Amino acid sequence: MVQADGDGAPAIGMPSGASEQEAQRLRLILEAAPSAMLMVDRSGHVVLINAQAEQLFGIGRARLLEMEVEDLIPRRSRAAHHTYRSRYLARPAARPMGAGRDLYGLRGDGTEVPIEIGLNPITIGEESFVLASVIDISERLATQAALESVGRDSLRRSILASMPCSVVATDLEGRILAANPATEVLLGYPEAELVGQPLGRLYSGPGHGGRAADLPAVATGEEREVDYRRRDGSTVAVGEVISPVIDDDGGVVTGYLAVAFDITKRVEARARVAYLASHDSLTGLPNRATLTRHLEEAIREAERKQELVALLLLDVDHFKRVNDSLGHHAGDRLLLGLADRLRHTAQDRDLVARLGGDEFVVVICGLTRIDEVTARVDRLAAALPGSVTVDNREVLATASIGCAVYPDHGRSPAHMLKHADIAMYRAKAAGRNNLRWYDESMGADGSDKLVLSTALQQALDREGELSVAYQPQVDLATGTLVGFEALARWSSPALGVVPPDRFIPVAEDSGLIAHLGAHVLRQACRDAVTLREELDLPLRMAVNVSPRQFARSTWLDELDAALADSGLDPAALELEITEGTLMDDDNDVRLVLHELKSIGTRIVVDDFGQGYSSLAYLTRFPVDKLKIDREFVRRIAATHADAAVIDAILAMSHALGMRVAAEGVETREQVDYLSARGCDEAQGFYYGEGVPLPEVARHAHLLAASAHPSPSRAEGLM
Repeated sequence: MVQADGDGAPAIGMPSGASEQEAQRLRLILEAAPSAMLMVDRSGHVVLINAQAEQLFGIGRARLLEMEVEDLIPRRSRAAHHTYRSRYLARPAARPMGAGRDLYGLRGDGTEVPIEIGLNPITIGEESFVLASVIDISERLATQAALESVGRDSLRRSILASMPCSVVATDLEGRILAANPATEVLLGYPEAELVGQPLGRLYSGPGHGGRAADLPAVATGEEREVDYRRRDGSTVAVGEVISPVIDDDGGVVTGYLAVAFDITKRVEARARVAYLASHDSLTGLPNRATLTRHLEEAIREAERKQELVALLLLDVDHFKRVNDSLGHHAGDRLLLGLADRLRHTAQDRDLVARLGGDEFVVVICGLTRIDEVTARVDRLAAALPGSVTVDNREVLATASIGCAVYPDHGRSPAHMLKHADIAMYRAKAAGRNNLRWYDESMGADGSDKLVLSTALQQALDREGELSVAYQPQVDLATGTLVGFEALARWSSPALGVVPPDRFIPVAEDSGLIAHLGAHVLRQACRDAVTLREELDLPLRMAVNVSPRQFARSTWLDELDAALADSGLDPAALELEITEGTLMDDDNDVRLVLHELKSIGTRIVVDDFGQGYSSLAYLTRFPVDKLKIDREFVRRIAATHADAAVIDAILAMSHALGMRVAAEGVETREQVDYLSARGCDEAQGFYYGEGVPLPEVARHAHLLAASAHPSPSRAEGLM
């Protein structure tokens, strides 16, 4: 869970939705805490500490990070602590300082130290942790023990003078009789100036219980937190214990002792923990828990005032592509830039929060008419798209936005978030960089990601729902068929035909993409053998490989099994990977690619031009072919800039010995342009859409009859 970074500092094992910069930010916050801080995972393992924890327990950082939390308490208390920890994790909640004074910590040398612990649950990504603030209370206990003998000890004055805590003695009326030197250090008052004054003079603000009538009620011997006012007018937070002074002879209360110690560090540590529990560590924006509380309050106020509340859920478009291409640090910079843009665009009453990952929420309150809501939402949506500078690069940042409005689209935070999420997902399916308002039909047609992911899991577990369609790939020089791309298709009994642009993103988000990809690979290999025999052509079969598939340790075994079971020649299989997979540029990626080449498969980089890699960068890898992204092909006639990009890709790729294919070819104009510039292959609706296996042979014969199409031929040959 914890590794060491290059400077020897521990690096927390963050979940997939989190980044190294978030982990570093959390480490810096904890290191700045004045008290010992430990973060413990659900299994009890210590995963993050600060230097104060090393000092308190007398154990080095590396050893602490190998321990369980029960290892840091005496053996006699471990079983009870394990039981308490299990109960706490079942219902985690903040537990402030002030409790647990009978708990002892076990130092590395075997000695025990009395401690006080405050607990706070904290969530990072999808993982739950407990953040513990630990304070050594040895001095306080020593002081309290000494005070028990003050009333009897003839050396009372010398004992009080040696105590590090402020000790003030009063009579029954609360008038100060004596104060030790530590009181002057804490408050700046010399003893002579305090004697004769009421105890209430020490407090800042009303309700402190320092009046004579209140003293019997507060003199319980229990600690309470109050603010003292110093001589210079400033305030200091103290932990105060007031105890009655009882005469040894008659057992009569003769006065009171007020013992106080500075708890500024405790208050600061508690504030830091509270901040971490309520704010996102990367952007500083409120997190989901704070958003939920704010939304509950906003809905209550809107109900009382008959107002509207708008909730916008924004998901950054192609954020994974930025992470994969430029690295997670660049993704973090992009998120920070978008967070700043949202802050500046939102108004004072609005709340901007980060849900986690690449999702943000904006809550707009205080509106009375729907046209006001629409105007505000449209202004915010219009201001969001734009370039963000990341590592001296201009990265275009857009977002898909879903909007839900109280009361029409939900009367609770959960319902509003759910409906905004459904609308956002609809905006993504419509091509991204869009805004969609929720309506009831969205929830009814299965757009909800949870509905889709559940149905997709069921489809993977049974036969008949998922199938594979095959789209032809054509040699532009001869017009002949050279292969097919395997495309996943889904026909659900409950949802009907679900288009790929809806279920593929769900598969990626839910982690089902690896299982879906394996299903398509097996089927495509079997069908490729059938098509090569039926058409008597040396056809190639192209199969997409998701980054998640590629990263699986079992993927090469799955590929070997698919080839062996089908009998397909590995040279007939093209594996299409994303630029992001290559941009990881780690040794494992290179080893896998060379292993693929060693068995004879061909490597194709899909959607080239939409990521941030370069052709020079790709020479590090055994790449056989590039597929130009369909967006460039679509705009060939519209912009000279995109045509120039295609020209450059073709020239440089051929110089590097790579073939080039164009995706999304739909018109004769595009075919002529690509052919004239030496593009090797093309794929798109001009040659035919993806069709199921039984229809492939008929379409292939139509395509063969239309080889070398002339400009006068009708467009759309299949």
